Amino acid sequence: MRDNRLARLAFLGLPSLYLVVFFVVPLIAMTVLAFWRTENYHIIREAGLGNFHTLLVEPAYQTFLLRSVVMAVAVSAICTGIAWPVAYAIMLYGGRYKLLFTLALAVPFLTGEVLRVIALQGLLGPMGLINAVLVHMGAVPLRFLMYSNIASAIGLVYLYLPIAITVIYLSLLNFDARLADAARIFGAGPVRTFFEITWPLNLFGTLISVILCFIPCLSTTLVPRFLGGPDGTLYGMALAQQFAESGTWALGAAMGVVLFVVSISVTLLLFRLDLRRSGFSGLGRA
Repeated sequence: MRDNRLARLAFLGLPSLYLVVFFVVPLIAMTVLAFWRTENYHIIREAGLGNFHTLLVEPAYQTFLLRSVVMAVAVSAICTGIAWPVAYAIMLYGGRYKLLFTLALAVPFLTGEVLRVIALQGLLGPMGLINAVLVHMGAVPLRFLMYSNIASAIGLVYLYLPIAITVIYLSLLNFDARLADAARIFGAGPVRTFFEITWPLNLFGTLISVILCFIPCLSTTLVPRFLGGPDGTLYGMALAQQFAESGTWALGAAMGVVLFVVSISVTLLLFRLDLRRSGFSGLGRA
């Protein structure tokens, strides 16, 4: 009995303690700071809603948040749309090389995120590889490929696509392919089999993929700084500026609270839709 208690403490107590110390406590501290204010780089401990009022009345912050939400939705949809056929192909045709293909998805993570974004600058820039080839062929260079929201979207897809593929592939590992075979035996075509069998039974894994793309895209700072240009500022980048150049930490904490609320709301909405639509949790039940 004592060994069982020690085992439960090790496997449940330590992770719970880690989450409390490094997630719950900082979140509470940020929430408290959001109701204070800062003046001349000093924190004034006077509770109020001034920071949230600023976020509501200043059009710039609303624009940054809306732009970030649209960007996160678009990138999540693109990543999921590309990840599904890639992960499905690995599952069906990977054979004994499935593990090799899966490990290949981790190759981009062997270099830092900064290096990968800088590499994209060399690819998409005005004198980058793509435009250099176009000029060599006599075409007009594509100026919109760099320092634009399109460039930021390309960069975010490049960064988070391996995560989306990996999550959907792991979801498919728990999928019984005999169900799809049975559907085809009874006359269902490939498209109908996918949308009525494969997709619903892996819907939970797809939602996990969307969330793991949506949340980091919503708070990204590096990609818009390097690729977005002057009109590509996203909410996470504006938030980071409050803790750096501006020194308005309380306002930055309020922006963080808003970001957290939006992330949690979208996550709960997606899972609520999943439960209503399918009546089961797919990967979650596996």
